[in-house]
Amino acid sequence: MFDYPSYLEKLTDGEPVNNPFLDFLGIQVEEIREGYARFSMEIMPEFLQGAGIMQGGLSIALSSEAAAHAVMTTLSSGENITTIELKNNFLSMASRGRLTAEATVFKRGRVLVIVDSIVRDDQGKAISRSSATLMVVSGDSMK
Repeated sequence: MFDYPSYLEKLTDGEPVNNPFLDFLGIQVEEIREGYARFSMEIMPEFLQGAGIMQGGLSIALSSEAAAHAVMTTLSSGENITTIELKNNFLSMASRGRLTAEATVFKRGRVLVIVDSIVRDDQGKAISRSSATLMVVSGDSMK
């Protein structure tokens, strides 16, 4: 069974955690609290597509990570989560600088959690907006 409280505590304290995806993209935790997470990442040259603009899936990945971590703060012992749907609107382009995703739990039900998130560039311009639905499952059903 995954220990979300311990994981989140280590993550917010800057201690190493076993999340290779965050490391791979260079995603940094800025804030995590009940029902909320703010993550950021620098746009790397490797993230650009042929026209010199960041590939849009990276802002979705940043948004998805922030959303999942916002939901993790609401879990009880023995609960786990899985994303069942994520809808994204691209609002603008980005090619350099730092992106920040802020995710807030909109509705926490017994089984479903709806999370809204927005990704902004370092000038505060909205780059994308996402709404995700995550399903809460018992820890045993994730095996």
